[in-house]
Amino acid sequence: MIPTVTVAHPVQQEVVEWDEYTGHLEAVDFVEVRARVSGLITSTPFQAGAIVNQGDLLVEVDVRPFQADLDSRIAEEARAAAQVRLAEIELKRIHDIPPEASVPIELQRTEAALAEARAVLAGAKAAVESTRLNVEWCRVTAPIAGRISERHVDPGNLITGGSGTGTLLTTIASIDPIYCYIDADERAVLKYQRLAREQKRVSARDAQIPFLMQLADETTFSHQGVVDFVDNRIDPRTGTIRGRGVLVNPGGYLTPGFFARVRIPGSGRYLATLVPDSAVATDQNQKLLYVVGGNDTVEMRPVELGAIFGDLRAISLGVQTGDRVIINGLMHARPGAKVAPRLASVPLDSLPPIPSETIDGESPTAHHPADSHGSTP
Repeated sequence: MIPTVTVAHPVQQEVVEWDEYTGHLEAVDFVEVRARVSGLITSTPFQAGAIVNQGDLLVEVDVRPFQADLDSRIAEEARAAAQVRLAEIELKRIHDIPPEASVPIELQRTEAALAEARAVLAGAKAAVESTRLNVEWCRVTAPIAGRISERHVDPGNLITGGSGTGTLLTTIASIDPIYCYIDADERAVLKYQRLAREQKRVSARDAQIPFLMQLADETTFSHQGVVDFVDNRIDPRTGTIRGRGVLVNPGGYLTPGFFARVRIPGSGRYLATLVPDSAVATDQNQKLLYVVGGNDTVEMRPVELGAIFGDLRAISLGVQTGDRVIINGLMHARPGAKVAPRLASVPLDSLPPIPSETIDGESPTAHHPADSHGSTP
């Protein structure tokens, strides 16, 4: 009895090779919230873990000592202004004295007294503005929008203000967009540079490169973004270079700290001849395909393999699109034996998609922060 096998014609399809890396997500902006003045915390009107907007009130410091200081400074400013007025009146009186009765030294002293009074007034105004800032800084507001962490200090505690030694109150991480960092090894960087020189793949120094991302519990690379930055040197300790991609994250589903699988294009677009990878057989160091000839006899065809795309394998040399390649029933295929071929189609469901952003020089459309810049090899 002649065995039945399933055969399919190799298909030609435009493909892009993808290189995979392990990456991790980080917030675009991350801020440590600290007060700029020292004092007693009176309230912390925010919910830990919630979304806050830029300018939202987070912490209130007891404003009374700073308000009292401000009132005192305002009084000093008023006193200095009165001294200026008195000096101006005295100078006008001196100017009204007839020249033959005036004393030059008295005029000089009056002018100097007015200049001194004006300088004291300027210093008093500066002190008022400085103290007014302290009053404003008693209200600590969110410098950015994002998700806030827990409160590190509760009301009733004394805190220290300042930038270097100030008490940490909480932190805020921005949500949308979000960064994904990867480390590419030296061989990969050299490959990308060679492809760019040969004009087979555009360099991100000339255009943004798309990338795909998959989270730990996902089975497909469903998140898409663009690579917007690469570091300026290879780390000699690890032999890798840091790259960064940016993705939209409107719902905040992507959380800073997540690990991810990342795919970036490892080639430009090209037309590949594809067969199911399961149809490829191995004979020692040789790769083979079983092909059904014109008289329905099995032929063993040595082939050269290309890259793998999902469940499909690119064949660089050895078969044509008109050949009938056995994709099912290989155990019944013996070179020279007759078979009953049943024609089927090569399934393309597992073929990775080519993103809408091009890697051949056209402008990408993926969203990225306005301040993002840089390139990738």
